[in-house]
Amino acid sequence: MYTYNSTYQFAPFHNGYHRNTNDTKLLKDIQKAINAEYSAISCYEKLAKLAPNQEVRKQILEIQKDERRHLEEFSRIYTNVTGKQPTYKISEECPGNFIEGIEFAFKDEQEAVDFYLDIADQAQDPFIKERFRRAAADEQNHAVWFLFFLQKINKTLDRQGENYGAKGALSASTLTLPSMLTYALQDEYLAQARYKNILETFGNIRTFARIKEAELRHISALLPLFERYKVSIPKDNSSSYVTTPPNIKSAYSAGVQGEIENIAMYEKFISQDIPNDVKAVFTQLRNASLNHLEAFKRGQARN
Repeated sequence: MYTYNSTYQFAPFHNGYHRNTNDTKLLKDIQKAINAEYSAISCYEKLAKLAPNQEVRKQILEIQKDERRHLEEFSRIYTNVTGKQPTYKISEECPGNFIEGIEFAFKDEQEAVDFYLDIADQAQDPFIKERFRRAAADEQNHAVWFLFFLQKINKTLDRQGENYGAKGALSASTLTLPSMLTYALQDEYLAQARYKNILETFGNIRTFARIKEAELRHISALLPLFERYKVSIPKDNSSSYVTTPPNIKSAYSAGVQGEIENIAMYEKFISQDIPNDVKAVFTQLRNASLNHLEAFKRGQARN
């Protein structure tokens, strides 16, 4: 975690500061901005370590450099206005997954733009106005960079996802028993990861919690077939293909689409010449997914 040096030697008071200001809201907002910058510095340290290549890592560290400058400027303003040192604390924890972290950073930077412009509008001192307006412009530039990273990531995942789970199965020109088992398990992994992400994002939504538990049973039903037919169990990297939906309605829509693809995959498998025990498991999972689809459609209609 980034540690800010609270003994930093600030410049002398700017003549335009209102040191005895009674604007409590403005001071609280400046303190909030300090915590936001302190949190961003810590978060970008983590994201830089998780970055997929040196180019992305370098840009994240450049953004972090801007945030360090903002933190010093806002701290100096707070001290010069109040005569006291600000406090420094993490206002919101940064996700440990790179993709989720970039999504988090993009949203945070967008919110910072409006927040800093609001502070600039509140402030009477021209120096404070100018510093927060400049910071808002920096944050807008940061948001553009994080959006760029997200677009690149999503394009890469879209290409990779064509060969993963139900998408891979539905696009495959030929199928073997090992490939069907692999595609099926990948898709159940993916459903589990998708619903876990939704629950972590939006809280304990009963429909998603119940179906997430059902996906664990699906995985348990498939695993003995791998051992029986001497097929290697694929690594679970499903979280790499999961993106966080912007709202609950979108979460239900993602659930509907995921179950439609899952059902189509099992229908394709069942039509193949496969052992009866495998066909029975695929049929069982297809039928369960039909029930899940209806549950998600009801949730979609309510939201």
